[in-house]
Amino acid sequence: MSTEPGSGPDSEPGSGPGSGPHTWDAIVCGAGVAGLATARALDLAGLRVLLLEKRRVPAPVAKGEVLQPSSVRILRDWGVLPMLLRRGAVPLGQLMIRDAHGRRLMLFDYRTIPGDDRQLYSLDYPEILAALRESLGEGVESWPGALVEEPIRDGGRVSGVRVSWRGRTRELAAPLVVAADGRSSRLRRSAGIETTSTEYPHRLLSFDIDVEGVPAAAPEVTTYLTGQGLRLAYPLPGRRMRLYAQVSPDALRGAGREHLERWCRELLDGTPALRPLEERLEGSLGSRQLLNLWRFTASVLAVPGLALVGEAAHCVHPMAAQGMNTAIADAEALARCLADRGFADRGFAARPSATAADRALEAYQAERSAWVRHMDRMSHDATRMITQLSRPGQAIGRRVLRRMDGNPRLRYQATYNMAGLGIRPFTALDRLHQLGLPDPRARRVPDWA
Repeated sequence: MSTEPGSGPDSEPGSGPGSGPHTWDAIVCGAGVAGLATARALDLAGLRVLLLEKRRVPAPVAKGEVLQPSSVRILRDWGVLPMLLRRGAVPLGQLMIRDAHGRRLMLFDYRTIPGDDRQLYSLDYPEILAALRESLGEGVESWPGALVEEPIRDGGRVSGVRVSWRGRTRELAAPLVVAADGRSSRLRRSAGIETTSTEYPHRLLSFDIDVEGVPAAAPEVTTYLTGQGLRLAYPLPGRRMRLYAQVSPDALRGAGREHLERWCRELLDGTPALRPLEERLEGSLGSRQLLNLWRFTASVLAVPGLALVGEAAHCVHPMAAQGMNTAIADAEALARCLADRGFADRGFAARPSATAADRALEAYQAERSAWVRHMDRMSHDATRMITQLSRPGQAIGRRVLRRMDGNPRLRYQATYNMAGLGIRPFTALDRLHQLGLPDPRARRVPDWA
């Protein structure tokens, strides 16, 4: 991957709207997982890509650390999986929901799903970014420290971006612009694409815990359903654990060390299954991060000349581990739509056209919109069930989970959806089975499987 503009910062005579041949086939704005995955997918399609990055160094945030089987398959196809494994990606066979004492409520057993990739992997977010960046070929040019100010237009079509880089403002043109610039996307807002954001009424407090010497936990993502709300834990490389704890927005505002230690003890009293971590949890207080949580889906995922991917297009609660995985699927789908509609030309004999790009963007919108809405509903329904704090709500949630766990058909369908393999929503009848209505099909694999 090239990290400097090939023609030099002063050699851009053809990069204004409507002027001459384009230097790039696509400009990807943002270098989180969504942007890097898109750059990788477009690079593999033979396109010349400019990757614009606001940050020079990725922020060390606790996010996007669990890869679902659908993403593992894509990353394997892209040649990225070996790079993740070299960085210590941890294989996990299941996602388990347990009560506060560690007793099973429901198992999502990934070993039962079809295909070759039947497990999750966990890895630090910066390491996932590094693996994706390592995979980029010479067709991708990267400008670190470039601030995208707004899209530029040729008539009613997005035809490039205005960017501030190395002390200068430049207008860069390409037949395709990809907004991968996150939840507060400037490109999305400037393009007039609407969203209705909903903030969840709680926060997640994240800890990076050294568990060296602590008896090894099961190789799983574990969600604890407690009277205090969600507790989510999974292993990371180097005998470490990520722990998320649900808190109210003001619970720890201005808290000193003594307050934090008292809160840790209360957390462990409310989640006895985590008591072996007592000393390690208090020792990890310096690693804590408080995460605000949002939910939205953009009104459209593409307009002429512009595609939205990742959190520029959709944002979900992290409980179901779908955000990063949906972004990777966005990238794969966009590249496939571009290739199918004649935009990608591996031979470089004839450069892609705006007309072909817009045909592909229409296909991308048609393909992804239903999937994104499905993931939004699935993540939100799961979040409401697990983060409910009222006693009646928690009792209903536990009942639903136990009923689903005892129904192999529903459990298989839930695992299939969670793995990102397809859209198989529960019917109204399925919902009644979850509440206790006898299901004569319970022991059968679903017909569609």
